[in-house]
Amino acid sequence: MNRATVLRIGTLAWLVFVWVLLWGNVSVANIVGGLVVAILITVLLPLPRVPVGGRIHVWSIVKLLGVSLWYAAQSSVQVAWLSVRPGPPPVTGVLRCRLAIKSDLVLTLCVDVLNLIPGTLVLEVDQVKRSVYVHVLDLGTDKAVHQFHRTVRRLERLFIEAFERPAEWAPDTTGTDATRKEL
Repeated sequence: MNRATVLRIGTLAWLVFVWVLLWGNVSVANIVGGLVVAILITVLLPLPRVPVGGRIHVWSIVKLLGVSLWYAAQSSVQVAWLSVRPGPPPVTGVLRCRLAIKSDLVLTLCVDVLNLIPGTLVLEVDQVKRSVYVHVLDLGTDKAVHQFHRTVRRLERLFIEAFERPAEWAPDTTGTDATRKEL
């Protein structure tokens, strides 16, 4: 079996699994119904191919997951404190961060991690300028602003180490990366 066939079978299996979870009952009818829906989705609504370049570095991904979990836990405690502490509500705002991430796929993963950190919400991604605009819950001090930028820089560095090491990464000339370079 080639890679494309394995990927299609995996996609179908995942969609059937999600279908069965949504119905909350494992039965032959749910599995067959999920398979029919999965086939219809993949045939009638195919997703575009996502250009992927470079290599995956397992140890770097483990570090990225650990740091992401730490930031999520730390931020959860901060958000909980902000919700129960006496005093005025926190100062919120939108900050722009330019990222050195080259791949659209890796940029999307980074945005997903930023959205998982409580107290932050990515409002816009400027694909051409490689900037993200993030709403941050607590920006009452310069220290809080600098801490947010340090967090984003560390995540960016970890994503590049895990997926886009400069010596191994080359842009895909058929996908969106080539289009972006022309702009």
